[in-house]
Amino acid sequence: MELEIKEIQKEEAWELRHIVMYPHKDLEYVKVKEDHEGIHYGLFQEETLISCISLFIKNEEAQFRKFATLQQEQGKGYGSLLLEYVMKEAEMCGVKKIWCNARVNKTLFYQIFGLHETNQYFRKGEIDYIIMEKSL
Repeated sequence: MELEIKEIQKEEAWELRHIVMYPHKDLEYVKVKEDHEGIHYGLFQEETLISCISLFIKNEEAQFRKFATLQQEQGKGYGSLLLEYVMKEAEMCGVKKIWCNARVNKTLFYQIFGLHETNQYFRKGEIDYIIMEKSL
């Protein structure tokens, strides 16, 4: 089983985001207005895109967003491989701090990568989020 991580087009990220995160919504819902400024990464198994994440770098700070892995591939370590890769890429770009809007029920996952919870919470739709961050 061959795995490859590489940059992908935003349209590829939109397709996977739509399938995984918001299948009941319109495709427009998965797009982020800054997507044209981001670097989108995908983890492929053979030719199949199974996980994606988008990285937005501003000065020495980066946010990763819209992290999605095909449901049937979750829990197998693919997302972890991709997140580790993106954090290293961000550091190589001179990023000093990386952060995300984490779903509250996923905080333990992000803690494995050294991100810690801030006191900034918010709710979007039916989902509770907390901002988590890490110094690089």
